[in-house]
Amino acid sequence: MNEYMLIFRHEDGSKIASPEQMQIWMKQTMDWIGGIAAQNKFSGGNGLPMDEARVVKADKMVTNGPFGEIKETIGGYIIVKADSIDEAVEFAKGCPVLQGELYKETDREKAKGYFQKAQALAKTPADIQTISKKLGEL
Repeated sequence: MNEYMLIFRHEDGSKIASPEQMQIWMKQTMDWIGGIAAQNKFSGGNGLPMDEARVVKADKMVTNGPFGEIKETIGGYIIVKADSIDEAVEFAKGCPVLQGELYKETDREKAKGYFQKAQALAKTPADIQTISKKLGEL
C-alpha cells in the first residue's frame, strides 16, 4: 500500500468565503476525512493558514502573508493510504470542497480537473505518464 498526498487548492486567493461557509466546509471536510480514517487509510494532514505563510524570493527577500493578489493558494493537504492511484483519486473525488459553488464545470471539465489534481498524487513517473495520457484523451 502506498501513500498519496491530496492537496487542497483554492483557485482565486482574492475571494474569501464567509465564516458561515467556512464552518460548513470544515464540518463536511472533517466528516470526509473521518470516513477515510474509518477505513484505516488516513495517514495525516494539515491546514496551511495564510497568515503564517511566507514567500522567499531568489534575492532572499521575504514577504509575509496573506496574499490576496495570488491567483492560486494551497489551503492544506492530507495523506491517504491506497492500493493504487485510482483508489487515491476516488478519495479525492469525495472531497466536499469540490462540491462547492467554486466548481461549476461541465462533466468533461470536471473529469479533466480530477486528472489534473491526480497528477499531484502521482508517486512515480509511470503514474504521471498514465495520468497525462488519460488527460490528453479528454
